Amino acid sequence: MKIKIVSLAVAMLLCIATLSGCTSTSPNSNATTGAAAGSSSKVYLITMDKMDQHWVSVDKGASDMAKALGITYKWDAPDVKDNAKQIEAVNNAVADGANLILLAANDPVAISETVKNAKDKGVKIIYVDSPANEPAIATLSTDNYSAGKLAAQNMLQNLKDAGLTSGSIGIIGVNTATNSTMNRENGFKDAITAAGGYTILQTEYKNGDAAASQEAATGFITGNKDLVGLFGTNEGSTVGVGNAIKAASGKNIIGIGFDKSDSILGLLQDGSLKAAMAQNPYTMGYLGMAQAYAALNGYSTGPAVIDTGVSVLTK
Repeated sequence: MKIKIVSLAVAMLLCIATLSGCTSTSPNSNATTGAAAGSSSKVYLITMDKMDQHWVSVDKGASDMAKALGITYKWDAPDVKDNAKQIEAVNNAVADGANLILLAANDPVAISETVKNAKDKGVKIIYVDSPANEPAIATLSTDNYSAGKLAAQNMLQNLKDAGLTSGSIGIIGVNTATNSTMNRENGFKDAITAAGGYTILQTEYKNGDAAASQEAATGFITGNKDLVGLFGTNEGSTVGVGNAIKAASGKNIIGIGFDKSDSILGLLQDGSLKAAMAQNPYTMGYLGMAQAYAALNGYSTGPAVIDTGVSVLTK
């Protein structure tokens, strides 16, 4: 997967550099040739929040590419996951003269009308990490359903290695509106159910808040004597799961999570978590900005959906 991503980046940048043979014919592009990229173009990245290191990495990738291409770039996001605040951020970007917005939609339904209004005003949209329901030029994200199944496979292998052949498994999710984390949850559930032998408990949704996720995970541990596993669907959820398992020392509970941060790496190192599915947020931002340049100049932006890959982190 990494080779595929690097090859795509090289091909895209060569296309941009040569500015030949790259005219847009893609039906998935809403780009026009009216805006010329460079110092006259302004691109916003608007993420779900600014809580997680995941978004910091997306920003770093977008910022690095923007500097290389001479694009004026800004990152904006709510301090916490909040639909109204994210909608406000999009409206502010439009008012500030954004030519293109790289958007990670917190709620694909709630923000879609705002995205449509932005497009009607000539603002181009590219999704990173999580799309809204409104069509856009392209989406750069993890194949979250497959990544959820991969998390389940790691859970099942660790349960087998620990001799835990039955019992209950708890899930700490973000919310039911965010497609990316719901796809991870559904992939995980389907793979665990297919394996048989385990009971999946009702998911607790805590909006990616690490403290609230830890409290919910602790509730799973104290309320279910047969609990053998916990799964967190994003960074904050995973930190909460790992800290709850760490606090419940002596209990044999397998913790599997999602994303990469200093806290998650520490929990992997001390054994509180057995594995975490690491996305490639830097790639999302880096390639997203390269596609923004292409879209602003009327060049091909490639496939409508680009899988930016996932890796398994272990101790």
